[in-house]
Amino acid sequence: MRKSEKTAEIAESKEWYLAGYAAQGVPTSEHLKLRSVPLSLTLDSIPDAHVAIELLFVSIDPYLRTRMSGHDDGLYFPQFSLNQVITAFGIGRVIRSKDNKYDEGDIVLNAFFPVAEYCVVPSDVLIRKIDPAAGIPLPEYLSCFGVPGFAAWVGIQVLGDLKPGSNVFISAAAGGVGMFAGQLAKLKGCRVIGSTGSDAKVRLLKEEFGYDDAFNYNKETNFDAALSKYFPDGIDFYLDNVGGKMLEAVLNHVNLHARIPVCGMISQYNQTWTEREGVRNVLNIVGKEVRMEGYLVGSYLDKFADFATEMESYIKQGKISSKLKIYRGIESFADSIGSLFSSSNIGKVIIEVRP
Repeated sequence: MRKSEKTAEIAESKEWYLAGYAAQGVPTSEHLKLRSVPLSLTLDSIPDAHVAIELLFVSIDPYLRTRMSGHDDGLYFPQFSLNQVITAFGIGRVIRSKDNKYDEGDIVLNAFFPVAEYCVVPSDVLIRKIDPAAGIPLPEYLSCFGVPGFAAWVGIQVLGDLKPGSNVFISAAAGGVGMFAGQLAKLKGCRVIGSTGSDAKVRLLKEEFGYDDAFNYNKETNFDAALSKYFPDGIDFYLDNVGGKMLEAVLNHVNLHARIPVCGMISQYNQTWTEREGVRNVLNIVGKEVRMEGYLVGSYLDKFADFATEMESYIKQGKISSKLKIYRGIESFADSIGSLFSSSNIGKVIIEVRP
């Protein structure tokens, strides 16, 4: 069993659980706690059609925050249960198997792995096997070939109806979704502008991801004036990742028949819904006949194969680049969640569970 041969039959597995809901603000050590639990890894203790997994990488995504508020307002997934282990997208290695479709050593992807070092899960929840010989670094299956890349592709390729020369605006442009969305729009011949949280990330967008221009939203405090400057001819397409004041400003600059796919609203996740910023100019959607729609990637899984084929071609041709922020050790989960709501993270945030 390679590395798993050294795994004790009873493992003390560290795992993160939700000790209390965080109605507002970034969850802290009062809400997120780490514990060790004994987990039997003997083959006899594993039920049929189950596998024992050693977690390798965990994906840290903004939607996780929406499951920690204690207010089930219909966003994404239900709330996490108190004192239960938190789950997330992840990559793991099979170390015991009671399913003949999986062998020890297989690398697998799952949408609901516990944020833990080890686990035992039903084999039918595993999404796919990953071929380590494919030449793709494993973390990219949580980034370029994972939910962020797919979310960007659906927004641009499926919902965007982009034409060469279209004026495209991407918010949270240096994040996991934004970095791919801008590059995909550039490949369609569009003029692409991004907003991000630091001057360093502005340079990254222009120099590495090929954005035509970008601005630091912490400096451009008047978003309406900023969009007047960067979009003198108006906005044809806006991929919304932040909501709030930025969305309101965009609606003052949309062109006729503009499209606004709404991927997320990260600026609003740390408030209860009654205190979130309202958008006062929604009537502009009517006057400009704007198509604005929210979407979840789970509704487009029938297109995942097309996405994977297209994205793999872009990566091999060097037309798409990726940026990863990798935290080391399962202990870093709380810090990695917090980084999503600051200007410190660049690209896709991932935890390497046992570096």
